[in-house]
Amino acid sequence: MKVNSYGIFEIISDNVLWSAKISLIMIICNLICIGIGRYAIKIRGLGPSIPLLGLEGLGLPELLATTSLGHVMGAGTILGLRSIGLI
Repeated sequence: MKVNSYGIFEIISDNVLWSAKISLIMIICNLICIGIGRYAIKIRGLGPSIPLLGLEGLGLPELLATTSLGHVMGAGTILGLRSIGLI
């Protein structure tokens, strides 16, 4: 019986469409947008609250709005960096 053992770098895809760099860019863009949205949204706390790292008042609608903006910003960043050849 042969057991296949894969290292962590063999499991992570080396695909052109997805890589650890791209996921890190998307995570950073989402965190930036959550941070900006935390202070930029004037009327918040109307929906159910999410106890996320002690951020009171950050509810589900605010989280969905900021991560949606984060994905748009992340996609633009990835496309821009790919077009100039940095990733």
